[in-house]
Amino acid sequence: MAAPVIRKVLVLGAGKVGSTVADMVAEYHRLPVTLADRQHVRHEPDDRLVTRAILDVEDEASLAAVLAGHDVVINALPFFLAARVAVAARAAGVHYFDLTEDVAATTAIRALAVDANSVLMPQSGLAPGVIGMLGAHLAGRFDELCDLHLRVGALSRHATNGLRYNFTWSIDGVINEYCQPCMAIAQGQRVSVPPLEGHETLVLDGDTYEAFNTSGGLGTLCETLAGRVRNLDYKTIRYPGHRDAMKLLLHDLRLIERRDLLRQVLENAVPHSREDMVIVFASASGLRGGRFEQETRLARIHGGRLRGVDRTAIELSTAAGVVGVFELLRTGRLPARGFVGQEQVALEDFLSTRVGNCYAGLAESPASRTPAAPHRGSTFAHTWPPQAQRRTRKEPSP
Repeated sequence: MAAPVIRKVLVLGAGKVGSTVADMVAEYHRLPVTLADRQHVRHEPDDRLVTRAILDVEDEASLAAVLAGHDVVINALPFFLAARVAVAARAAGVHYFDLTEDVAATTAIRALAVDANSVLMPQSGLAPGVIGMLGAHLAGRFDELCDLHLRVGALSRHATNGLRYNFTWSIDGVINEYCQPCMAIAQGQRVSVPPLEGHETLVLDGDTYEAFNTSGGLGTLCETLAGRVRNLDYKTIRYPGHRDAMKLLLHDLRLIERRDLLRQVLENAVPHSREDMVIVFASASGLRGGRFEQETRLARIHGGRLRGVDRTAIELSTAAGVVGVFELLRTGRLPARGFVGQEQVALEDFLSTRVGNCYAGLAESPASRTPAAPHRGSTFAHTWPPQAQRRTRKEPSP
């Protein structure tokens, strides 16, 4: 595939994740980046690579004018703005990536991608995102795939409240994934299952967690693996007790019917925390060489520094997901146009990118192939590459 010419990148949304995406593109690709938002959420100066701009994406003319000066847009805005930005990007012939977990937005973007002259690649973060690459990779390692279970958790390292949870990313995103139907495959049939159900207990390297259904994490993987797997599901990892507390709020108190009020309650009662970790776990089982086997992957990701700024685990892991596939586009290892699903990306290709080291724990190890049995996998504790820590936003290296 021919590599497109990319001279300038637009990142929409100057929050924690969007700012990390902008700095990661600048740090590892030395490309000029415009970081745009409705307002300046941080009082930080521009530098030689990252320029801040004010932009309201609901102003169609302003959005079109800004897109015209860029080759790629990475959308880190709330999920309900994804389709709007994708429409404008398609019209401008600009390559589009986003981080949305919203199924309806992805469906709309997929329809837009028909006959598009640029790449439209939603769901390019962690989950959906990298977890889809991992799932497709494990699926391809079996002659006959029986079960594929994908689990991801963005957890505060010190949860002291009754919810056993602090917000480490978007409140709107959490509410959306707890309230929307979840896709899965059960006994070979594609099904919709309710969020917060399918509760299970996990023991990973001696630590106990719970997991339950949440929406959007599989992206388009159900469609891709239909007819190839008996059971496929995605669940979010939390500390034990969290699911029951959220079920009380959403269903017993019926706040699922009053999501604006739910958001107010959570925003005022549940603190944000930058002391976090991300857990990625996958388990696949099936026939391989005539024997029933299981293979697991487990990675723990921690925060670190990027361009002189402390970043959380969820900021780094989410940003690395989209910046990794951006690199694959830039180097000609993605399709040049149309819709691209995460599971179309080979895990090895993603891990070979400049930011793939964030997920190095997902690489195959000699111990990863075992007979089917309870298995704890291997652990990878990550801090961001040292070379990134030595550079600062104000003085990027030449």
